[in-house]
Amino acid sequence: MIAAFRSRQFIAFLVTGGIAAAVNFGSRILLTPWLGFGTSVVVAYLIGMATAFLLARAFVFTESKQAVHQSALWFVAVNVLAVAQTWVISMALAYWALPALGVTRFVEEIAHAVGVVVPVFTSYLGHKHFSFR
Repeated sequence: MIAAFRSRQFIAFLVTGGIAAAVNFGSRILLTPWLGFGTSVVVAYLIGMATAFLLARAFVFTESKQAVHQSALWFVAVNVLAVAQTWVISMALAYWALPALGVTRFVEEIAHAVGVVVPVFTSYLGHKHFSFR
């Protein structure tokens, strides 16, 4: 399992995910003047997710034999689980673990950063075995 995270495929997953995150962030900035912040966050997330799907299918999981609509449904399901995982980890760290460790500065930032990083690994496995099998 550890070898999977040292593969060319995983590195490509990180790069395409980074590009999708940049598209998400950039599109939110561009959309905010017209849609407002809250709506822009949601629309930008969807644009980023679509970007991630297209890049992952084209450059990461190129061996996939699964139909596009099946891949898309699994992709959304894996991302829903990733968002839930991010939220649970972020909340547990911010309101329980970090205060218990005596951390008082940048608690939310640390918690959110860890919450965002952890699903990278589970999302990769989910996309590899379900979205793009």
